[in-house]
Amino acid sequence: MTRFPLAALLAALTVTPAAAQEGWGIAADIGLGAEVEPDWLGSKDMETSPWVIFRNVDLTRPGQAATADGSSDGLRVLPTLNWRGGRKADDSDALTGLDDIDGTVEAGVKFSYTRGPATAQLIVRKGFGGHDGLAGSVGGKYRIAPSDRLTLWPGIEAKFGDDSFTQTYFGVTADESARSGYAAYSPQGGIYAAGVSLEGRYAVTDSLAVVGEVEYSKLVGDAADSPFVEDTSQPALRLGIVHRFDLRF
Repeated sequence: MTRFPLAALLAALTVTPAAAQEGWGIAADIGLGAEVEPDWLGSKDMETSPWVIFRNVDLTRPGQAATADGSSDGLRVLPTLNWRGGRKADDSDALTGLDDIDGTVEAGVKFSYTRGPATAQLIVRKGFGGHDGLAGSVGGKYRIAPSDRLTLWPGIEAKFGDDSFTQTYFGVTADESARSGYAAYSPQGGIYAAGVSLEGRYAVTDSLAVVGEVEYSKLVGDAADSPFVEDTSQPALRLGIVHRFDLRF
């Protein structure tokens, strides 16, 4: 599923590299890459898709310099936009008889707070399209800088969704039960996956960097008990190239 924050659209159209420190500002890594992750939630098969990158954000005050990797202290509140890929019954034998799910635009807000090397964050989004529920994540990460150019962030995360979200991606309706042979299943909302990750950033120059992420999530609770889930282990790998932009208002 391609991650596509709304701020990336705005920034890509308006930002230019800058060293000046006048005015309020936002600095971020913006770029492109590729990601490998499960074909659908609960799938044992992997797929490769584009990765639109907008991360390591700094919000700066007049006279304050932006950091190279978004590590300044403070609270950040940013809009976020995510694309969640669809699911078709013919994607897997396990999905035979289930309804197709269209791709979904998820729009919402990301809250993050950094103090020293530690960052906590909460993301909440509303779905439009394939599902109309609420979904998001809560977690934290810790910044480690082995060298001037290399930064690592080990982290933990719990992913959650409301009843509408979990029913869409893990449930079986009465009609689907009749077609598929699965018993009807109505999962409850809550935490559906938990995992660990390791993000990395290597600065090739002051403005160009290679970024990557290795993630391992495990479906839990009602999601893991869904009758058509093939594998509760949900790994992901992402790699891309970014440019550091600094926009001043």
